[in-house]
Amino acid sequence: MINKILYLFAIACLTSCGSSDSDYQVVVSYPSITANFGNSIDLNNLANYANQDIPTYIVKDNSTGNPITNKGATLGRVLFYDKKLSSNNSISCSSCHQQANAFSDTAVSSIGINGTTGRHAMRLINSRFSVESKFFWDERAASLELQTTQPIRNHGEMGYSGTNGDLSFNDLITKLNGVDYYKEFFKYVYGNEEITESKIQSALAQFIRSIQSFDSKYDAGRILAANDGQPFSNFTAQENNGKTLFLMPPTFDATGNRTGGGLGCAACHAPPEFDIDPNTKNNGIIGTIGSNVIDITNTRAPSLRDLVKLDGTTNGPMMHTGVITTLQTVIGHYGTINSAPGNTNLDPRLTPNGFGQHLNLTATEVNAVISFLKTMSGTNVYVNSKWSNPFSN
Repeated sequence: MINKILYLFAIACLTSCGSSDSDYQVVVSYPSITANFGNSIDLNNLANYANQDIPTYIVKDNSTGNPITNKGATLGRVLFYDKKLSSNNSISCSSCHQQANAFSDTAVSSIGINGTTGRHAMRLINSRFSVESKFFWDERAASLELQTTQPIRNHGEMGYSGTNGDLSFNDLITKLNGVDYYKEFFKYVYGNEEITESKIQSALAQFIRSIQSFDSKYDAGRILAANDGQPFSNFTAQENNGKTLFLMPPTFDATGNRTGGGLGCAACHAPPEFDIDPNTKNNGIIGTIGSNVIDITNTRAPSLRDLVKLDGTTNGPMMHTGVITTLQTVIGHYGTINSAPGNTNLDPRLTPNGFGQHLNLTATEVNAVISFLKTMSGTNVYVNSKWSNPFSN
């Protein structure tokens, strides 16, 4: 009865006071949310997702169609970590995208309810700050919103495919309608208890876009510099040399051998966001996990930020096949590009004058670029509780 009185009081306040994030979260009582999440989610003091500090030199933003709100991202966090989104209650989005690993996985293939994923789980760092708005390695999802529910609809991953004897996505909606805290959360965020796929997509996308990393050594140097081309005052000589090599395009002879310049990494991973150029094609890795079938459709990549932790260990293997495990091997791959038979989608930037590029790198150059790549790793993304599992706090 007390909760009902509080609820009616809240509705009266909403009618007269509006419905912004700050208007009514203090007066509305949601007992099931409180009971299930305790101190991990305080509706009276939501975590800051919507107004995080973003450096002035960061200009790319693909969230305009679905702006981040504290309420929406909070619901997205719950959905992201909730194993109820899999048909047997054993797998969540976070099972494959782990905070401890920059929201990736240390396994080559992540474990689903009916097998393993076909590609390595992509890191989710700074997905908001990119010109490229398509998702999955092969860009089959036109937006992050559309991407978010595809793993749920996948037979191997989370099991609501509606095929192969699986339950359908509508069965998931029915299931979530039976969960008290979801009825309360959707009422809290959207104004009514109706649960739809589009609402789930919106909330998940808001949470994922909120995961940002701008507390690295690179950022500390970039904020003091007029542009990326200048030496950073907080960098070592090796790190500044690596940055120059990363930024500077190479020059080639008639057969694709580098004659001068740098590595030209920035042609596809432009600073300061280090996102992927939407026009990139395949990068020469055409394998398929667990198969000898050639796959040339993989053209997307995550931001290069937080490739490694501060201790230098990688956040899981790299590339869609997970075939590369060290930064040295990454640079080695681009140092010698072999145009494999059947790869009709190889990016032309990797084939100067029609030949696979040979950068002929020295050990000094390789070490310098590695040292620069390590400067892009921060700390907050691994430890901030607003991106952590709300069910375990």
